[in-house]
Amino acid sequence: MENRNRAKGRRKNALWVDGQEIILDREGFLKNSSLWSDKVAAAMAADAGIEVLSDKQWQVIHFIRRYYTEQGKAPLNHKIKVGTGMNMTEIESLFPGGIVFGARRLAGMRNSKGCTGGSS
Repeated sequence: MENRNRAKGRRKNALWVDGQEIILDREGFLKNSSLWSDKVAAAMAADAGIEVLSDKQWQVIHFIRRYYTEQGKAPLNHKIKVGTGMNMTEIESLFPGGIVFGARRLAGMRNSKGCTGGSS
C-alpha cells in the first residue's frame, strides 16, 4: 500500500535521464510526452518504487504508448484489457497507483485531471 500512496502523493517535479531533465507535474506525469522513452518510463517506475519493470508491465506500457501514438489519445480501460489480453484486476495489480497513476503515467500520458478513461 505504501507504493500506491507514494504513486498518488506529491512528487518531485523532475527526473534526470541520460543527462536530460524530464519535467513532471506535481502528480508525476510528464509535462512533455514527446520526451517519453523506455528509459524515462524505467526512471519514473523507480521513482514510484518499482525497481525493475516486468514483461507484463512493459506489455501494458507499450500498448498504451502505441495506442496513444496511433490514435492521439489514451486508450479506454476496455481497450487496454482487450489489447493486452489481461483482465482489469491483473492490470491494476501490476502498477502502484493502478491504471491512471501507474500504467498511464509510466506510458507518458499527460495528467487527465480526474478522467479515468472509462471502465472495464
